[in-house]
Amino acid sequence: MTSSLISDKPSSKVTFPNGNTFRKTLNERVKKYFQENDIKPNNNPAMYLKTAIILSWIFGTWAFILFGPAIMWLKVLGCVILGLGIGGGGMSVAHDANHGSYSTNSRINKILGLVHDFLGVSSYLWRFRHNFLHHTYTNLDGHDVEIDGSGVIRMYPNMEHKWYHQFQHLFIWFIYPIIPFYWSINEMKLMASSQGKYLNYSIPKLKTSELMTFWGMKLLNFVFFVIIPIAVGYTIWQTLLGVMIAFMTYGFVVCEVFMLAHVLEATEFPEVEPESNSISDEWAIFQIKTTADFAPHNPILNWYIGGLNYQTVHHLFPHVCHIHYPKIAPILTEVCEEFGVKYNVYPTFREAIASNYRWLKLMGTASNA
Repeated sequence: MTSSLISDKPSSKVTFPNGNTFRKTLNERVKKYFQENDIKPNNNPAMYLKTAIILSWIFGTWAFILFGPAIMWLKVLGCVILGLGIGGGGMSVAHDANHGSYSTNSRINKILGLVHDFLGVSSYLWRFRHNFLHHTYTNLDGHDVEIDGSGVIRMYPNMEHKWYHQFQHLFIWFIYPIIPFYWSINEMKLMASSQGKYLNYSIPKLKTSELMTFWGMKLLNFVFFVIIPIAVGYTIWQTLLGVMIAFMTYGFVVCEVFMLAHVLEATEFPEVEPESNSISDEWAIFQIKTTADFAPHNPILNWYIGGLNYQTVHHLFPHVCHIHYPKIAPILTEVCEEFGVKYNVYPTFREAIASNYRWLKLMGTASNA
């Protein structure tokens, strides 16, 4: 599903050393785990059940908001719960599908990948900026669009310092909720442009069918969340307020999860060697240094965010369903210890949030400009 995107890598791509002893050892151990337990990396029955639960959560809450008791606080609470459901749908269902890790059947992956589109994020653009740019060039200035910050948030030392960054650890909590609206507007701007880019990476040209899917799903998203509520009797302002509450909740959750995986005191922001345009570490070790796991023993959080608290495992095995991450993590720990590689893990959700807060505060000081 993403092969057409990967083939469009620019000629100026960053290169990594060929040394792959670490990666080979890790792959062999993980493969052995699946073979010995006679299980497959994808097509997990628990994943289908989980998908049914989360999609029922989204549609059920939506129906309750529209047709349930006309009690204001219940409506508002329903919108918050809907936003949490949208976050779960994006992280637990669409994320795996668009990585090709949900199923071995590409058609199933494609259909469930459209959950992203239905919830307001283009799966096509997501696969380019996330699967390609973020997963290949994690935390690299000028390459990983997901740490760019657009000058508003300073996430890494090489980014230009502005006076307002000294307050970023405070105002970022108000930035997270509006990100979904930024994504939607920016995606439509990119599609309307003949030279759409993420940083210096040109977006591969979409086929006619892909363009139709893009605009068709944008329309469906608008109809579902705006037109239908108005059609059943809600005012425009009531509808827009409900949409804002739901999607601001979604934005807060998704952005926080991303930050806790990459923008922390323990993670690195490597610099590309300018002459060779390369990184000194082999790709797998580079991924471990730029990523962190958090709250690995929190099963509820793990279930809800689609295993993204095992972010390092995800970056090394993006084509393995997240259901298996808790079992792969101890294998990764073992291999890292053998090779003397530091595996970044924050024991609790609270510790990861505190580290992210301290890092953003540090990056906001002029002395670190």
